[in-house]
Order: sequence, then C-alpha cells, then structure tokens
Amino acid sequence: MGGVGEEREISIQSGSCVEQALRESGIDVVSADISPEKLDILGDGSMDVFFIALHGRFGEDGQLQEILEGRSLVYTGSGPESSRRAFDKLASKRVFAEAGVATPAAIDFDGSGDMRQLEKRLEGFAEAYVVKPLKQGSTIGVSIVDDAREVVAAARRCQEEFGDCMIEEYIKGREVTVGILGNRALPVIEIRAKGGFYDYQAKYIDEETEFLFDTVEAGVSVKIQTDALRCFAALGLRHFARIDFRLGEDGKPYVLEANTIPGLTSHSLVPKAAAKAGISMSKLCGEIIEAALKDSGRNEAAVNTGMKAKK
Repeated sequence: MGGVGEEREISIQSGSCVEQALRESGIDVVSADISPEKLDILGDGSMDVFFIALHGRFGEDGQLQEILEGRSLVYTGSGPESSRRAFDKLASKRVFAEAGVATPAAIDFDGSGDMRQLEKRLEGFAEAYVVKPLKQGSTIGVSIVDDAREVVAAARRCQEEFGDCMIEEYIKGREVTVGILGNRALPVIEIRAKGGFYDYQAKYIDEETEFLFDTVEAGVSVKIQTDALRCFAALGLRHFARIDFRLGEDGKPYVLEANTIPGLTSHSLVPKAAAKAGISMSKLCGEIIEAALKDSGRNEAAVNTGMKAKK
C-alpha cells in the first residue's frame, strides 16, 4: 500500500481495510508502505501472495505489476499490459468502442496545435464537456465545463499540471458503477453526490454522498452489468475491478473507465456492492487471493492453511 501517487493516502486506507479483513480470516498478513525505491519486501521469500492495494501511479499503471512479473511473484489484480491499457483513459475508451460498448466521444489534448481551431471544433462536439487527465484516478484533475472556449482553457490547465488529458462529451444523467469479482458482476450502485459532482471530496470525505441499490430499472441494470463484463474481458483484466458508467437521460448506459485496483476503504464501492451480494469484506479479499493463487498454479487451499499475504 502507499506508493507515490496523489492517491497515496487513500491507498493506505484501502490497505488497512484489506489487512483487517484478511486477519479476520486467519491469514498471516505483513503490511508494507512501498515505493519504486523501497521494494525490499519483494525479496522476502516467505510471502505466498502480494495483495496490491495501491491506487494510481506506480500501483495501478502496470509498473509494479511488471516488477512482480519479472521476479515471478504471485500478486492480485490485472497484469502489466492490461493495467497500462486500463489506466490510460483514452486507450481504454478505444477498447470499449471496439468491444461494442457505448462510450462518450472524446478527443485527446496535449497542448499543441491551433487553439482557435480546437474551439471551433468543440462548438459542435457537445453541449457540455468533461476535462480529464489521461492517467489519474479518484477524479483528480477532472472538471466539467459548459463553454467551448473555457474548456480549452481548462484543458490547458489540466495538461500543465497532470500531462496529456482529454476532452470528453458530458453525458447528462446518473452516475452508476459496477464491481467485478472474478467472472461475475456485482449489483449496480447509483451514486448521488450532494453537489452533483462525484469528485474526490464526495468519494472519500463527504458523509452525505448516497450509494443506492435497486434504483435502476431491472433490464437496464442487466445491460450495465453485461457491458461491464464485456469491458473487463476486452481489456484483459482479472480477479476484480470496477467499471464506471453514466446512465444518460435517454436510459442508455455509457462506459467511462475501468479501475483495476478500485478503492477498498469503508467508503468504497466494491465492498459495498459485495456486501449487497452477501459477500463480506473478508470473503471478498479471500476470493481475490484465491483467484491470484489459481492463476499462478498454486493451491488456493493455502488461503485456509496459514498462508502469508503481503499487502
């Protein structure tokens, strides 16, 4: 847990929750706050599996996964290539489109080119826009803008702070998300933020953000779950993830992005969805570990025989 990204503090919270859940299952857990320069724990040969609870840069972008692969270590979550693909919002949108899943239109922005021409192009692009860094999580650096001229200015600010970004069509409607565990979709959650925007504050701090089940019509809910599984497979993900959508006012779902290491805090959505499906936090984390062991060819029975998990 920990890492070096802007989501470091949330990662520590996630890691602590995972640690508690695994200990309740009788698993021997060793916690480590790691970074690219602090990887000594990976040399501890007593570890059976590494549970990755890092969000954002280094933990979710394939870097740590590549290191673990290079050392032939067992770890939870998706592999290096699929992690990199999912972490890049524009690259993942291309995969979604190729898989036949609707996604809002978007263009990349790197700060170059004629800004006036871009403004003209954007005038007919959408009624409102979302500016997003290509490689960030937790809604960090995201803004919603109504005016084509202002969206270019917002994109320039975003690019200066976070690097390349994208300008995406804003879909009016509802925020929904689906957790994936193994090969099944968990119950759909509708998110209602007090201020109307599910930003960092609404995700991790505001106690008034609502997380609602059974608010989406049954047929649409099944469609969202089916699309989420299709996105999961198209990206080549494994073990668990969370797929975020906007449900348009016309009742059509649009996929936004995939989170390969979604939050695992008390505020987080995958644990909430798992609980709705009758899966405790301990069971959720245990299933993720079992999947990692199975993929590695190890005997998943080790989960119940004093296995040591590194988080």
